[in-house]
Amino acid sequence: MSKLVKFPTSLPTIPIPTEINASEIASHFSQRLPHFEVHDFKDDAVWRDTFALSGTSRTFYTPSTITAAWHETTKLTEACSFALDENGTHIIRSPFGPHWIQAEFSFETGAIPQTVCKGIITLVLISDSEWRIWTLRTILERLKGQPNVDVLDIVNGNAKLTNGHSEESHFDCVVIGGGQAGLSQGGRLKALGISYVVLDKYKEVGDNWKLRYGSAKLHTTREYSHLPFERTFGPKYQEWLSKDDLAAGYKEWASKYDINIWTSTTVTSGSWDQTKKLFTLRIKRGGEDEQSITSRFVVLAGGAGGQIPKMPKYPNQEKFRGLILHSAQYKDASQWTGKRGIVVGTANTAHDVADDMLKSGLSSVTMIQRGRTYVLPTKHYKKTADIHYNATLPTEIGDQQSLTQPLAIVDLLSQRALHHMSDAERSRFDDLEAAGFKLDRYGSIIHHLYNRMGGHYMDVGTSAKISKGLIKIQTSAPVSYTEKGLLLDNGTELDADVIVFTTGFEGNMKYLVKDLFGEEIAEQMGDFWGLDEEGEIKGAWKANHPAMWYHGGTLGLARYYSRFIALQIKAKSLGTPLAVYDKTL
Repeated sequence: MSKLVKFPTSLPTIPIPTEINASEIASHFSQRLPHFEVHDFKDDAVWRDTFALSGTSRTFYTPSTITAAWHETTKLTEACSFALDENGTHIIRSPFGPHWIQAEFSFETGAIPQTVCKGIITLVLISDSEWRIWTLRTILERLKGQPNVDVLDIVNGNAKLTNGHSEESHFDCVVIGGGQAGLSQGGRLKALGISYVVLDKYKEVGDNWKLRYGSAKLHTTREYSHLPFERTFGPKYQEWLSKDDLAAGYKEWASKYDINIWTSTTVTSGSWDQTKKLFTLRIKRGGEDEQSITSRFVVLAGGAGGQIPKMPKYPNQEKFRGLILHSAQYKDASQWTGKRGIVVGTANTAHDVADDMLKSGLSSVTMIQRGRTYVLPTKHYKKTADIHYNATLPTEIGDQQSLTQPLAIVDLLSQRALHHMSDAERSRFDDLEAAGFKLDRYGSIIHHLYNRMGGHYMDVGTSAKISKGLIKIQTSAPVSYTEKGLLLDNGTELDADVIVFTTGFEGNMKYLVKDLFGEEIAEQMGDFWGLDEEGEIKGAWKANHPAMWYHGGTLGLARYYSRFIALQIKAKSLGTPLAVYDKTL
């Protein structure tokens, strides 16, 4: 069950007649923008602000709460110049039921720092002729008088990417981690003229993907997967990007935009001087001795996937005669032909490993399923992703339309669409259950991405092999190793020559902060990932410490939310930080 179900909102139910003049209705509500009142909103309306009026990311529910927060924040920020975008009004008629009018508007804030912002309202019928606001979104676009965070020029002739191009020892910002989050962050900082360096432990840009197991690939579409400023992965790339595709694209992008990245560099420790408002980081570059660098700001861009493997412990491990490894150590199954394989887990990586084993000719392949698993066919996911991420819509527009929506609404919309598609293919899932697979047929992809950080399977074809019995399923839990394999809680002994644990990673970057900067700063930063009481991602993209940010997530989240971290840093570096509205209503 999705945690988002608890939030007080719902999908609209009344269809919009064909003769409706959407522009006229949107114009009426746009005139009320500066002074919304309770009666303007649907009973279960939602407002999500993304750094425009609250200085952070917040979601407000119910008309009374929304109007109270709206009046206070628009007054504090001196919001003004509200204007409806004449070309931004559309009627949305979902094939799965909900209808609404979507209208876009712009506004500015006059309080320091002055900003330019965008808004999106959706209007729905609550009776035959009464319209109300269903959702309201406000988004920080740019700081007045500063460069555009969404534009960065390509370096003429491309830069030759080496181990960084700066030998400085002080920066405005140090970004720790050089994957999609770190690269995106470096590009955004450069666009705003902020001195920075990206520190990456790997030898080459893209190695965070290149060094993964052989069959690793993205389970999100190519058009969703670009880095900022461009379409990184053009038509020459396949729809579902392989690890080598990603590595090549990252490396080319970093060279094209001349990103200042120090590879083969690790941070060994760090400290914060409260008086000087300065970080000191101890780093090791390649085989060199430790050195110190300083910075005003730090972005932890290790991502939400984590680096520390989670490995279950069972008694009698020393008795087992075969091979035990975590997916972090796994490369491929080619050396195990003819052997018996067990995969512990049933999420994405587990299915990849089991499929590898089958293709490599293992004599038996068994997956141990620890709980019900949500299976989402990639063709179903693609139908929803293609709405905002396609070859014609600019990626930045897709991000703005998709990634600023309140997650509770995204959850409801995605479940409505995906469950409808599942119902149209009942036999596909019936066959999977008949093979013994414990299926969560009506799961929530939003819950898995934003709360669980995984645990689902994007079906690229392995489910059919399970249905056919080519890959066996065992749903009893392991309790002990034996000489020949694993003993399960139902008394069954599974024989194996190799056991691969696909049991995930520790994704909470709070542990990284504790290791590098100590307990005090770790407690100040708090947890990373999962949903808070408003339906916002815990710790992500906001400064819980005055000069430190968490950054990570899917490629889309890494790409888009890097802009908001960069805008916060720019405002702070100018001595005019965004005022944070943290009042609980």
